[in-house]
Amino acid sequence: MHIQFIIHEHFEAPGAYEIWGKSRGHTLSYTRVYQGDPLPEELGTTDLLIIMGGPQSPATTPEECPWFDAQAEKTLISRAIEAGKTVIGVCLGSQLIGEALGAAFCHSPEKEIGKFPVRLTDAGKANPLFADFGHELNVGHWHNDMPGLTPQAKVLAYSEGCPRQIVEYGERVYGFQCHMELTPEVVELLIEHSQNDLRRAGEFRFVETAEKLRSHDYREMNQVLFSFLDKLTA
Repeated sequence: MHIQFIIHEHFEAPGAYEIWGKSRGHTLSYTRVYQGDPLPEELGTTDLLIIMGGPQSPATTPEECPWFDAQAEKTLISRAIEAGKTVIGVCLGSQLIGEALGAAFCHSPEKEIGKFPVRLTDAGKANPLFADFGHELNVGHWHNDMPGLTPQAKVLAYSEGCPRQIVEYGERVYGFQCHMELTPEVVELLIEHSQNDLRRAGEFRFVETAEKLRSHDYREMNQVLFSFLDKLTA
């Protein structure tokens, strides 16, 4: 299987998604838009498209971020979905999936940075791909916004601070507002580039300090993500 990553910033790294792909013997390719890489023109050899997060939003303009073209990415996502590819969006990526399908992103009720529990909805509990999640799982978060919902979309998981943590847009299309891919290495990169947010940790219910972020063990949520990916791509 071939996996194509769209990466918006070096500090929003694929983390556990990349570890899973390599450990399963899949081939991986990367479009690093922050380095000026063009988006793929063809998706013929791509089986799984993963669009990563970033500090941008779907409303970010080229003037605000010259290397990020939301409209071009939404067009790519639409082409992938129409071609029957498996598509996963993480954070910004999940919001772009919703937008590509006609559902506008919106602000989350709460800013979340840290490791907090998500809970499966009835739809999530009924989805066999999420059998290993249990009713509640502590996962990573690093966001202000959340994806929009199409009429067909199913919310599979929510947190106290955000009602749309995992969204099923189609049989092979999923948006993860949460960050189950975090590893200590990725967390360190995010801390380095989020000093302003973390200095204000005490102002928000769901924003942890850098020290707290470094103290977490992220392996359990990584393993649950691997289980989901194994089932999704079986």
